[in-house]
Amino acid sequence: MLSPQFYFREGLPIKELAINGQIRAREVRVLDKDGNQLGIMSSYDALRKAEEYNLDLVLISPVANPPVCKIMDYGKYKYETMKKEKENKRNQKVVEVKEIWLSATIDVGDLNTKAKQTVKFLESGNKVKVSIRLKGRQMVRPEMALKVMTDFYELVKQWGQKDKEPVTEGRIVTMLLIPVANTK
Repeated sequence: MLSPQFYFREGLPIKELAINGQIRAREVRVLDKDGNQLGIMSSYDALRKAEEYNLDLVLISPVANPPVCKIMDYGKYKYETMKKEKENKRNQKVVEVKEIWLSATIDVGDLNTKAKQTVKFLESGNKVKVSIRLKGRQMVRPEMALKVMTDFYELVKQWGQKDKEPVTEGRIVTMLLIPVANTK
C-alpha cells in the first residue's frame, strides 16, 4: 500500500494522496462526492464509478479496514487545501523576544530612553528580555543591578508584566517581560 507523500510548494507542505490507478487495495469503501456511502466494492469498480462522474478516486484513509476512498475533483481539493494552509499561516502571529541591554550604572535619562523602546516592543506584542552585564568590580555588588532592574520595571509595568523575575546567571542579570494584553 502506498504511503502519502509530502511536497512543498511555496514553503507549505502538501500531502499527496493516492489517486485512481495508484490505489492498490483489493476492496475499498467508497464515498460519493457528497459524502454518502456507496458501499464496499473492488477498487476496479470504484474507479469505473469515479469515471462515470468524470472525477478522481482518492484514497483518504489507507489504514482503515477496508481502506476508504472518496470520489472528488482532486485538483480542486489540492488547491483548496493549499489555500487554507496559506490562510492559516498568514493569520499566525509570531511572538519575538526582543532584548534590551542596560548597565548597572545607567543614568536616569538613558533608563527612560530604554524604557520607551521597551514600551514600543511590548505594545507591538513582543516579549522583552532585559539584561545587565556586570563588569569588573560590579560583580561584587549584584544588588546594584537588581535595583536598576526594579527601577526599570517600575517605568514599564503599565505595559508589561514580569514573566521571569530578575535572575543572576554568572555575569549577566536577566528579566523577562511579557505584554499585559497576553496575560489575560
